[in-house]
Amino acid sequence: MPDRGDATLLALRGVSKRFGGLAALTDVDLAVRRGEIVGVIGPNGAGKTTLVSCISGVLKSTAGRIEWKGRDITGAPSHAIGRMGIARTFQVVKPLKHLTVWDNVAVGAMFGAGGRGRSTTQAYAHAEALIQRVGLGPRIVHRAAELTISDLKRLELARALAMDPELLLLDEVMAGLNASEVERAMELIRSIRDGGVTLLVVEHVMKAIVGISDRVVVVHHGRKIADGAPREVMDRPEVIEAYLGKRFAARQLPRTEPPA
Repeated sequence: MPDRGDATLLALRGVSKRFGGLAALTDVDLAVRRGEIVGVIGPNGAGKTTLVSCISGVLKSTAGRIEWKGRDITGAPSHAIGRMGIARTFQVVKPLKHLTVWDNVAVGAMFGAGGRGRSTTQAYAHAEALIQRVGLGPRIVHRAAELTISDLKRLELARALAMDPELLLLDEVMAGLNASEVERAMELIRSIRDGGVTLLVVEHVMKAIVGISDRVVVVHHGRKIADGAPREVMDRPEVIEAYLGKRFAARQLPRTEPPA
């Protein structure tokens, strides 16, 4: 396992994003240190995917600052951010449907952080190794349009890895997977971290988040409401309330006075 140390790769400082009158993110501070797996959770519509999109340059934040290794990358285009060593997956998978699995992953190998130094032959060799790694070897010459949802998730992950990221942003790569598929995905994510890649993982599968994350960040109504060790964060009343409502959260609070 790589030495995590305290080196901050990514820092968000007061990041906000508005769509007209709607505040999708408000004043979010977040730091991701080298070698961590940071889980990001929150109810539907909390702003998690917007957060990933602002980091990756798909969306431009309305306010605040995003830093990569201390460098201000706020507002940089997504292709430039990809070249810097940040890659992402999409919650709604977006393969090149009429191309093969191999072609799809090779595209990532040509345009990521290491793309400039690769020939086409080298890109395809790199893609093949990653396809095998994520378990898509038997589908390598299949068109993306022929894949199941589970295989599409693997393809999305392989395409992102082909960009040679230092930081990988995963947006619900386990959505739609069955229990055994989730277990395999968790093992794969751990192996990716052990190979030297830092991860920010947006996920609804609580078992997975608790099982793989060093730290969990909770977003609710576009604001960060908690940040800490997984079990400690999950027990906070404000987190329980965000997921299950105030009445349930009140029942979880310890009594301060003996019953009458």
